[in-house]
Amino acid sequence: MNEIDRIRKALETAETVAVVGCSPNPARASHAITRYLLAEGYRVIPVNPGHREILGQPCFGSLAEIPSVIRVDIVDVFRRSEAVAPVADEAIARGVSFFFMQLGVVDEASARKLEAAGIGVAMDRCILVDHERLGIAPKSRNAAR
Repeated sequence: MNEIDRIRKALETAETVAVVGCSPNPARASHAITRYLLAEGYRVIPVNPGHREILGQPCFGSLAEIPSVIRVDIVDVFRRSEAVAPVADEAIARGVSFFFMQLGVVDEASARKLEAAGIGVAMDRCILVDHERLGIAPKSRNAAR
């Protein structure tokens, strides 16, 4: 858990990030980070049961509702710690490669379960901060820096 080399590899190789708890409110961190990831060239799938679209992207009610033809590489969770377990179970069922729990989100039991399933975990970390700190290049030439 929180292995910098594994975080780097996940961010360098991922194409699609599902942001669980994504908000349409520009004042929320989940909105700003989703916008950042889009600008960096990732395909971002907002997950929020209360919305059909966020930042021009189709929004789904849960990871399980994302069509199976869409590969999800990273799940980034903006939910309270006590709400992580069902998201972790859905991530395991989907076979995602990496699972981020944003700053302040801590669920040791889910982290152990994810790692036992072969899924990398970053807990109580910010995907944007790690992306910038590690100097990960944008995914495409069209991505804004």
